[in-house]
Amino acid sequence: MVARIYRPAKTAMQSGTAGTHAWRLDYEPSEPRRSEPLMGWTSSADMLSQIRLTFATKEEAIAYATKNGIPYQVFEPHEKTRKTISY
Repeated sequence: MVARIYRPAKTAMQSGTAGTHAWRLDYEPSEPRRSEPLMGWTSSADMLSQIRLTFATKEEAIAYATKNGIPYQVFEPHEKTRKTISY
């Protein structure tokens, strides 16, 4: 039950950086997802995969994980290499 602390990247459908400033804490899946044979839906019995916590800073997320005894890994965001274009 290892948690990932990361800052999400922007989606391909947006040009701005809305929603990319907060840090997230997600749990790694403890078991693989499986396909339900009748309908073809994917399912999992792992309830921790449904938990997503949002924090304003990386330090708050680390403090929460440390306080609650959750092992974690921090993934630093990739910095932009292309400068912003103004039209």
